[in-house]
Amino acid sequence: MSKIRAGRVGEQIKKELSQLIQSGLKDPRIGFVTVTGVDVTNDLSQAKVYLSVFGDEEQVTGSLKAIEKANGFLRSELGKAIRLRHTPELIFKIDESVAYGSHIEKLLGELGKNEES
Repeated sequence: MSKIRAGRVGEQIKKELSQLIQSGLKDPRIGFVTVTGVDVTNDLSQAKVYLSVFGDEEQVTGSLKAIEKANGFLRSELGKAIRLRHTPELIFKIDESVAYGSHIEKLLGELGKNEES
C-alpha cells in the first residue's frame, strides 16, 4: 500500500518541481533543466530528484549548484502545493541515462554500418 502512495507522491513532486524550476527560479545559472524522475522513500522522508540538463559539463554543474542552492525555496513551495504532513528532503542528482542511451545508439549505428560494408 505504501509503495503505491510513494509512487503517486513521487509523480506529483515531479510535476510540481518541473513547473517550479521552469517558472519559479530566476537564477541565470539554470539552463534547460528537465526533471526525469523522482524516487521517494516509503516513509516519504526523502526524495531523490533526477535532473537532465542540456549543455556541456560546465552548464550541468552550474545548473546543479543553482538548484541545490534553491533547495529550501523549492521545498517550501512544494510543501504549499502538496498537502503532506512532512515535506520530503530533496536530493538532486544528474540523470546520465539520456547520454548513456545516445552513446549506445551511436555504437549500434556504427556496428550496423560495419556489417553492411
